Amino acid sequence: MATLRDIKRKIDAVKKTSQITKAMNMVAAAKLRGAQQNMEQFHPYATKFNEVISRLASGVEDDGRFELLKPRDEVKKIELILLTPDRGLCGSFNNNLIVTAEKFIKAKQAEGIEVSLVAVGKKGADYFRRRTVEISKRVTGLLNKPSYDDAVELGSNAISNFENGICDEVYVIYSNFVSIVRQVPATFKLLPIAPEAASGGEGAGNVEYLFEPSHEALLNDLLPNYVFIELLEFLYQTAVGEHASRMAAMENATSNCKELVRTLSLVYNKARQAGITKELMDIVGGAEALRK
Repeated sequence: MATLRDIKRKIDAVKKTSQITKAMNMVAAAKLRGAQQNMEQFHPYATKFNEVISRLASGVEDDGRFELLKPRDEVKKIELILLTPDRGLCGSFNNNLIVTAEKFIKAKQAEGIEVSLVAVGKKGADYFRRRTVEISKRVTGLLNKPSYDDAVELGSNAISNFENGICDEVYVIYSNFVSIVRQVPATFKLLPIAPEAASGGEGAGNVEYLFEPSHEALLNDLLPNYVFIELLEFLYQTAVGEHASRMAAMENATSNCKELVRTLSLVYNKARQAGITKELMDIVGGAEALRK
């Protein structure tokens, strides 16, 4: 049975752990506010840009002029961009993204398609480094402060591989931010770009536009930017999800520490009371022995 000193030492250790988790919760909350603000400011621009690209690309004839719009006749190799944090202590956030990527890779390999992984984030890279998955590129630090330059570098590599025939399709697995308490892993086909029906009012798809410069010149300039903007949007959402998950995990850890302190305090008081009762019984027994 643990002594009073051991129980007291455990209580002090749990209280110190509680202070650490509380501080980490406050840091995560502060980072979350900044990251969420950036995401909310950028999201309307990304949505409108996506709409513009959909309108422009939907009017393009399938003549092979635009490499980023051209689907391959046969898909033999896929490049997968996996976005994960560099650090842990954020609950099941990392595990959900990794499991989604693992299922995707196994499904494609079962179809006879080779998968090359671009690991953005230390957690995903460390996990798949010990698996039989080809890691073509490893990048860390992007989720600390996502920037357009990082998205351009990441997207340019994907575009180059796609245009040069190194890969036939490019997918991205990221965390779709639904709310503070819910982040859902999502898979998005980045390349080739699939033009969707133009959104808007009824008959919006029948509107004719005059382009200056030409339609072709606009698409040649905007299609790569579409890739960069989508990647930046995914980086923002994954970063916000990481901070939200870490804040929730640290809040739960702090609550668990408080509950553990209450349980240990009860054990400590019971052990202390039992010790006092035993000492009193010894005193009473000694007094009775002296009286006889």
